Amino acid sequence: MTWSELDWPALDRLRDRFLNSTAGAGVYWQKPEDLASYDFTYGERIGWKWDHVLRELRLRGWQPTLSAGQPGAKATTMLDWGCGSGIAARRVIEFFAPENFAALAVWDHSPLAADFAAEAAQKAFPNLPVSQVTPGFLASADVGLLVVSHVLNELSPEELDALRLLARRADAILWVEPGTHDVSRRLGTLREELRASGFRVVAPCTHENECPIFALGNERHWCHFFAPPPPAIYADSNWVKFGQRAGIDLRSLPYSFIALDRAQLPAVPPVSDPSQLAVGRISAAENNDPYPDLSRIIGRPEHFKPYARLLNCDAAGLTDLELPKRADPALYKQLERTKAPLVYRWCRDAHKIHGGEWLGAV
Repeated sequence: MTWSELDWPALDRLRDRFLNSTAGAGVYWQKPEDLASYDFTYGERIGWKWDHVLRELRLRGWQPTLSAGQPGAKATTMLDWGCGSGIAARRVIEFFAPENFAALAVWDHSPLAADFAAEAAQKAFPNLPVSQVTPGFLASADVGLLVVSHVLNELSPEELDALRLLARRADAILWVEPGTHDVSRRLGTLREELRASGFRVVAPCTHENECPIFALGNERHWCHFFAPPPPAIYADSNWVKFGQRAGIDLRSLPYSFIALDRAQLPAVPPVSDPSQLAVGRISAAENNDPYPDLSRIIGRPEHFKPYARLLNCDAAGLTDLELPKRADPALYKQLERTKAPLVYRWCRDAHKIHGGEWLGAV
């Protein structure tokens, strides 16, 4: 697929369905060209979200194995549920390397989409066994790594119940959704259900407590983040044209996600002297779960001339924090400019941040 080959009428039709929230009203793929055009444009944008999620998982020291990265673990089979064009599975496999997977299975309610996803994956990873699965398989088979992407606003209650049952049989789950208030909170509800059924929360949370988003008084909040697009697209006339025609702000890629597995890893000792914290790198030896004293910034920090303000999530819940610029100018600047996942260990006094240590470098 190239820009000159795009099926613009198909993209316009898909855009209208997405904007009108009618994507779940039946199968919307009409021909292979629909999927190819989608994969090249809308799918690529979803791929950028997955790239950011995967970078965060790398910071957490997580690997897609049956034992979630422990030494000696065997490669796992991945199931891409509701695969669409298969962009999510391909991003995960490319990021962690095909040799870390025993096989890929894809499923979609559209056979046309499943065909496209399987063919694209086989072409990208010729040595990886790729197959399509049946509804019967979904009803009974155990799953290694379950990958789910951008489906919650398209599922009927019955389809969501079936996905819930499937998820509970998985060894690990990577699930990415749009970063809207409604969809994010629905995904958070699933986090709570899966946590209660024995899953460990890997990310984005830095704790395994109940999600504080659902605490009384936090109804206006939702767990969402922003992925950075590749800088080159802003100077690419084809992407600019696509953004204008689709009515998309190319700079904005909001998403929500959960990553869970069944591993139980030892705790990491907290920093012995929090007063010595500064912007820097937490050593690889500390990249295990759970992460004592770590926090995840929700959304984006807001920058004002004398301070930065942010919504912080940690084991204690949601808190509005402020970083005075004079307290740590380097950290203030980093929070304004960084494109990395915003996971920190703060040095703070109540709601005032004095310094912070960033989890790794991307």
